[in-house]
Amino acid sequence: MSCIELHWKKEDQKGNHSCPQCKKTFIPRPDLEKNTMLAALVEQLKKTGLQAAPGDHCYAGPEDVACDFCTGRKLKAIKICLVCLASYCEKHLQPHYDVAPLKKHKLMEPSKNLQVNICSQHDEVMKIFCRTDQKCICSLCLLDEHKDHETLSAAAERTERQRELEERRGRIQQRIQDREKDVKLLQQEVEAINHSADKTVEDSKKIFTELIRLIQKRSSDVKQQIRSQQETEVSRVKELQEKLEQEITELKKKEAELKQLLNTEDHNQFLHSYPSLSALSESTHSSSINIRPLRHFEDVTAAVSELRDKLQDILRDTWTNISLAVAEVEVLLSGPEPRSRAGFSKHYCEITLDPNTAHVWIVLLNGNRTVTRWNQHQPYPPHPDRFFSPTQVLSRQHLTGRCYWEVEWVVRMEKVLIAVAYKNVKTVSAPISVFGYNDIAWSLECYGNLFRVGHNNRWTGYKFPPSSRIGVYLDHSAGILSFYSVSETMTLLHRVQTTFHQPLYAGLWVGTNDTGEFCKPK
Repeated sequence: MSCIELHWKKEDQKGNHSCPQCKKTFIPRPDLEKNTMLAALVEQLKKTGLQAAPGDHCYAGPEDVACDFCTGRKLKAIKICLVCLASYCEKHLQPHYDVAPLKKHKLMEPSKNLQVNICSQHDEVMKIFCRTDQKCICSLCLLDEHKDHETLSAAAERTERQRELEERRGRIQQRIQDREKDVKLLQQEVEAINHSADKTVEDSKKIFTELIRLIQKRSSDVKQQIRSQQETEVSRVKELQEKLEQEITELKKKEAELKQLLNTEDHNQFLHSYPSLSALSESTHSSSINIRPLRHFEDVTAAVSELRDKLQDILRDTWTNISLAVAEVEVLLSGPEPRSRAGFSKHYCEITLDPNTAHVWIVLLNGNRTVTRWNQHQPYPPHPDRFFSPTQVLSRQHLTGRCYWEVEWVVRMEKVLIAVAYKNVKTVSAPISVFGYNDIAWSLECYGNLFRVGHNNRWTGYKFPPSSRIGVYLDHSAGILSFYSVSETMTLLHRVQTTFHQPLYAGLWVGTNDTGEFCKPK
């Protein structure tokens, strides 16, 4: 009623009203009365509920197992008998509940695959499991081809297998729980990484802003001091300039008077005026102005340049520590060492050498990727990073994370040392500053088919087929350093497992007339 009232309320403006069911219109709006007969029927149905006609929902469909004893339209089977090998509906199953001999039969849930329980050879139910052949058999099979096999009842085998599956399921459930805990921990780690990264970005921004502000303030201070000194010096020079110009004016006036006196023809007048004009007062200033070489504020520029260079060195050295700190986040998920050269090549890092570290007998060629030793002094400028005793050189790049590079070497007289080292290896005094002779460098010494790996002057020797190419793999976060002999295949020469506390640099030591080159994997 409320629905009809709402429907007609919307149609009041039209003046005519329609039945929402049959669409018949009424003018004027009719008065509705309750259908008592239909209402009574509805109430009765609410109490008793709708019941389907007997058997309407019991007929077997295409996906159901049909009763083997029904005639005409078959009903759905509710059980199958493994003794009778037949399917039964509720009606035809009743004798199995009432007749004593049938009560002993084994009943199961309906299955279309009943034949899988029947021996195809003897047409009997297979109640025995043969462990020898891992298959179900019937009692007649046991007397024939499975006579001497290990057998037991299918139920017993099922019990044992079920116990194994339950144990396996328990292990799987435990792994699921463990993995769910791992997933939760990883999610927490993601949140922690994001929070830490956001906070660090904000803190770093503030710190760099303060540094920029400090540098700007120092720049402003230098500018103010320069301008102040400029004003002072210019004022002093202009004051002297004005005095000199005033003296020049007076001298010119004096010179004109003298000229006039010299030109007079009256001897008496000349002699009379001479005493008053002949005296020339001494100048209060030097006869000449000594100007220093034009380097007025150039020394300030040099001092600022020196500051810039020092800041660049500090930023470079500090930046490596910052990069290392950022790269250490990778430790949690650091992957395994590659197994193929293609896998190593994915981590290839192009190495160029730093001329500022090269010994004066070392020549850098091929874009600072090739090193050759000539016992002739090279015109390198002085630099605090330069090696003075060992004939070695470090890379320009600092190495963190996972890196791979290859070195092609040619030994003509002595040997080649392929190394990684901390930057401060240059501060170690000779001869222990040579790669491998101290605790801040790891070195592979190559000489023919002889190799030895050294750290802190402890060496391990190897003998391998000759190879002129060495692959170096570094996983800084995992503390892994591996040297490989590279030819048709990659042969592991030595692997170092340690903890690296600073960024590493690739290095080379070369003997007289020997050559080493950092090259791309082929």
